[in-house]
Amino acid sequence: MATIDDVSRIARSLPDVVEAPRGGQSKGLHWAVGGKTLAWEREFSKADVRRFGEDPVPAGPIVAVVVEDLGEKQAVLEAAHPGFFTIPHFEGHAAVLIQLDAVKEEHLREAVTDAWLAVAPEHLARDFLAER
Repeated sequence: MATIDDVSRIARSLPDVVEAPRGGQSKGLHWAVGGKTLAWEREFSKADVRRFGEDPVPAGPIVAVVVEDLGEKQAVLEAAHPGFFTIPHFEGHAAVLIQLDAVKEEHLREAVTDAWLAVAPEHLARDFLAER
């Protein structure tokens, strides 16, 4: 079982990541690199909860992470790792949701790292991959 602290630790271990409170009326934290968000805490709105209908609403905490594109999103969801899912609000958006209570830390680390790679400035991503 992962926590927001795990997300924070993983994200902040990546080059040039900034952690900050989300703006506006949104609660929680977000993580960004080069001014682009790679992950953020995501609470469900009342409309989100209604859309679950009779299905159980995944228990929090929930984190959203960016993916490279919609093809990558489909691949991530088809891998069917515990904790990964989407909701109608994210339809057409290159991001997935992760239920931290259900995800394995190795899958969380991979998802956050892939999100970083998807939004990091090209020179940072190139240097990071060269060092691995």
